[in-house]
Amino acid sequence: MADVGVGRGLARLVVPVALAALASALGAAPAQAEDADLVVMTRNLYLGADVSSALGLLPDLPAAAQDMWSQVAATDFTARVPVLAAETVAARPAVIGIQEATTWECRPSAFAGTTVVYDFTQQFLDATAAAGTPYVLASANGRTALNQGYSIPAIPRLTRVVDPGTFQPLFGTDEADCGFTIADALAVRADLAGQVLDVGTVEYENAAAIVPVLMEVQRGYAWADIRIGSTPVRFVTTHLEAFWKPGAIPASAEQARQLVRDLAEVSMPLVVMGDFNSDPRDPRTPGDNPGGQPEATGDCPAQSGTDGACSAYWTMIGAGYTDSGPDATDPLNLSWGASGLLAGPDLDRLAAAKAMGNPYGMTDRLDYVFTRNGVTVRQAALVGNDWPTEGGTWACTTQAQSENAEAAAKAMGATVPASGACLPTDHAGVVATLAASASDVVDPPLPERVGFPLTRWAVGIGALVLLVLAVRGLVRRRRRRKAAKRAARGTA
Repeated sequence: MADVGVGRGLARLVVPVALAALASALGAAPAQAEDADLVVMTRNLYLGADVSSALGLLPDLPAAAQDMWSQVAATDFTARVPVLAAETVAARPAVIGIQEATTWECRPSAFAGTTVVYDFTQQFLDATAAAGTPYVLASANGRTALNQGYSIPAIPRLTRVVDPGTFQPLFGTDEADCGFTIADALAVRADLAGQVLDVGTVEYENAAAIVPVLMEVQRGYAWADIRIGSTPVRFVTTHLEAFWKPGAIPASAEQARQLVRDLAEVSMPLVVMGDFNSDPRDPRTPGDNPGGQPEATGDCPAQSGTDGACSAYWTMIGAGYTDSGPDATDPLNLSWGASGLLAGPDLDRLAAAKAMGNPYGMTDRLDYVFTRNGVTVRQAALVGNDWPTEGGTWACTTQAQSENAEAAAKAMGATVPASGACLPTDHAGVVATLAASASDVVDPPLPERVGFPLTRWAVGIGALVLLVLAVRGLVRRRRRRKAAKRAARGTA
């Protein structure tokens, strides 16, 4: 990315300090403290698979698991993470809010331990170091700013997937049981790691029910107090829920209201970033909704201004937060709409995106950097939103990806770049250059609210396993009875 003011920010920090030291040596009064400039980035790393397609296969858990794993293999994080690292290092943010920081683990048999196949967070940190600017997770007081959300464990037989290319080198077998854990994290540039004052994680009370009673998706956020120059700043990263039910308040709006309540007493400079799963137009009419976002109903009409009852975005604005930009109402600044295979835009949404005025296939703005308490915005820009761009893509690996990319490029009147055709993630990122008013205030830590120890997903999966086993047992018994009747008729 082009210059985002880092050099100017460092000059603002270093020069006043030098002048103050000189003035003190001469017996003059020191200069007034300067505002702290900082660059931040929010980046959704992408789970690697379109969950909605897998959910459509439930309760056939093995089929859903194979569907997800096939997508994860095609959207190979190891291949795409260097692109994410390159754009990060180009912007050189002080703090990164990471969403969908995912760990995929597999086991070859029921009695074997799990092996980490992909650790998106560690791979991302390693890649930024290799690209020249190392980052670490914000840590202090024995805690790390990593909030683990929902997970699907590696369940023997029920999450078994076939992938010889991956599993033969690891396990000497073509198949393995696989699962994942998804998280939100705050990363800090390594040279600022010693400036982390405190960190924590909080769970949202609202959880979206995917399979009623059995499965609920838990979300939350991670926070960290980090001294930028001489000013402590509180940073928050979150991923609000995407699932919604017609006629009900979207889970993202409910979670945003809790976030506002939790942060209401914070007086120090505050930066909240993440994937809010909320466009300023939400909830909207079905005809203007190619991305399947929350739709307007009698109970949840289209939002206007700061009427945020059913909108996470307007809930934040109504609570006094500033959207750092770039302008979320400008179609050129939409941040989501890529295909699940990352091969350019989703072909089903491309025409709608172009009709909106976005030539890159983006249909919704979901990613933001919000500020409050004396944090002002100097400038902001999106990264990764202009497919196809030479150097901003990686080489696709499957025929389906290549076909999608070629079709999308043809529809856009573009040419697939020689460096490859796949995006590094399905979201654009936001990079914002901010200035925090000089302050020495450090607020008390946020109340630690930990989710359920076993998680409702684990309990739900267990219940689903019992249900599937019971159904399978019933089917087998019926087949045996029918076979016995046929045998009896044959001998009669």
